[in-house]
Amino acid sequence: MADDIFEHPRLVAIYDALDPDRSDLDVYAAIADELGAGRVLDVGCGTGTFALLLAHRGLEVTGVDPAGGSLGVARAKPGAERVHWIHGDATTLPPMQVDLATMTANVAQAIVDPSDWEGTLRGVYDALRPGGHLVFETRDPAYRAWQEWNRAASYGVTEIQGVGAVESWVDVTDVSGPLVSFRGTCVFASDGEVLTSESTLRFRGRDEVEAALVTHGYAVDEVRGAPDRPGQEFVFFARRSD
Repeated sequence: MADDIFEHPRLVAIYDALDPDRSDLDVYAAIADELGAGRVLDVGCGTGTFALLLAHRGLEVTGVDPAGGSLGVARAKPGAERVHWIHGDATTLPPMQVDLATMTANVAQAIVDPSDWEGTLRGVYDALRPGGHLVFETRDPAYRAWQEWNRAASYGVTEIQGVGAVESWVDVTDVSGPLVSFRGTCVFASDGEVLTSESTLRFRGRDEVEAALVTHGYAVDEVRGAPDRPGQEFVFFARRSD
């Protein structure tokens, strides 16, 4: 089941407005160019920002996400007809042969169950053409990014057209080994409604991720740092090796 932030009508409607700077996606668009990708699978496409960015550049894009609320927002955006949207996940994809599959932002870490993670890697592998690439990011656990996930560090007020002012912040609620749980809170000034969303991310080390990729048939060509978070994230370039 998707988190409320991706499903609740009032929360998903303001998701993009609360995170307007998606310059991190420019890096992935450049990677698509670098790899010469013409067909792209965006796993965990959410509200469709990256899928639409690629589609506007003329690429053939499939976006898949388990959150119907997020997909509803994506499908309502200009140019949405250029993308093939799928309500589901990488374990239930129809037959396809893409050049590149991506998992941007928190997508890889949001797949917390080990069996779901393995299923995702298998599903993406099957969706890639031979020699196609899976590129995704995950935070380096050694950086302990969750130590900054608190109200003092994350509080903000966003003025949203048609909605009004919205206060928002996050608080960590639990750290259990590689699993970090946190609560996002939004307060709507127009009527005082307070909505929360509970989320959990799994922090995997570089060796763990590389081992999982190799086990599922990928060749790990390269591991880069994330330009927008230097020293904090790994960006994996994995290739279908057959």
